[in-house]
Amino acid sequence: MAERGGWSRRRFVGALGGATVAAAVSGCGGRPVSPAPAGGYSSASSPAPSGDASAPATRPAAPTAGSHPGHRPLWLGTYTSAEGGGHGIGLAVYDPVTGRVTGTGTVKGVSDPSYLAAHPDGRTLYAVSEREHGAVAAVRLADRRVLGNRSTGGSGPCHLSVHPGGRWLLSTHYGSGSVAVHPIDAAGALGERTDLVVLSRPAATEGRQPRAHQVVTAPDGRHVLAVDLGTDTVYTYRIDAHAGRLSEVARARTEPGAGPRHLTFHPGGRYAYLANENDDTITVCAWDPATGRLTVGEAQATGSGTGQNYPAQILVTADGSYAFLANRGHDSIARYAVEAGGARLRLLGTVPAAGDFPRQIAFSPDGRLLFAANQRSSSVSVFHVDGGSGALRLAGAPFASPVAVCAVPL
Repeated sequence: MAERGGWSRRRFVGALGGATVAAAVSGCGGRPVSPAPAGGYSSASSPAPSGDASAPATRPAAPTAGSHPGHRPLWLGTYTSAEGGGHGIGLAVYDPVTGRVTGTGTVKGVSDPSYLAAHPDGRTLYAVSEREHGAVAAVRLADRRVLGNRSTGGSGPCHLSVHPGGRWLLSTHYGSGSVAVHPIDAAGALGERTDLVVLSRPAATEGRQPRAHQVVTAPDGRHVLAVDLGTDTVYTYRIDAHAGRLSEVARARTEPGAGPRHLTFHPGGRYAYLANENDDTITVCAWDPATGRLTVGEAQATGSGTGQNYPAQILVTADGSYAFLANRGHDSIARYAVEAGGARLRLLGTVPAAGDFPRQIAFSPDGRLLFAANQRSSSVSVFHVDGGSGALRLAGAPFASPVAVCAVPL
């Protein structure tokens, strides 16, 4: 989507230092929303100052086996500075059989935790603090304690991911167009930044601002890809797994104005799928692990028809048979059959997202449930995933969650 002013895609109004804003989002993020209806997660104490790295988490009705037998934890991202937003990282549990979600509390001490990611060992959760002076935070899952906040060195961090080796946290800045690297210690806590790579402007995009929207590690573990919505470019970096530094090795260009937002690899490791926000398309990309080169294929339909739509995120099933795309505007989840070993996507249809503006989607660890975080309706929809056909079936009424922009089921 075209930017509508301000330092970030969300066009925050007023000071970002702690005041609640009057309008949280423009096109890419969403419109101002009303408070979530009853039944969403709640908080039990006043928020800790955003700069307090040691602020303890609130722990009302913790999702333990004793209180919710058989249930699994669900972590929820929001904007704390948005009208109707949350007070921190939302806590909930879900029934892995029925998909029913129950709110259990809030972890405070992290401002605007709009994107979350778990460590591969399942002991720590990481969150961005999507503010002008960006930061990342670590939360210990065992006791829901914020282990600390670290500056990212850029503005508007909107995405993060953990390197598969578990030693490095990668984050992207939409506001300043850069990628940061932080070390992760044995306890899951974050150290001082080891690298900050500012994306350059390709000559063909003179005058356009880099907008780093996602960073993901390739299946080979040696390459890191940064998706730049602003300049229609995907950058490939080689990561030094000992020093935590990135060196550029390749660039891939999409169609002008495509606005690449989110990339997901096929489990076979030779293809990737790219959701393009601005031109409402999805593309199959060939991946060469030897050189780190991504080759962008032809644009394909998202199933949204002729209306205004902004693709958000794409997922691929663990067996590589089906792919799902979140459509904001059309407010649907598109379903694709993955064919030719990952080289081809065939659109099978769409299902309603059961919410407004599905910003992010995620599978449960067993792949049997799909969660959709609906930003404008402040809700999380849960779908059963048919392993044979890839069909989606809504698992009851959506769960109310303030300005829901990320859902991480564990």
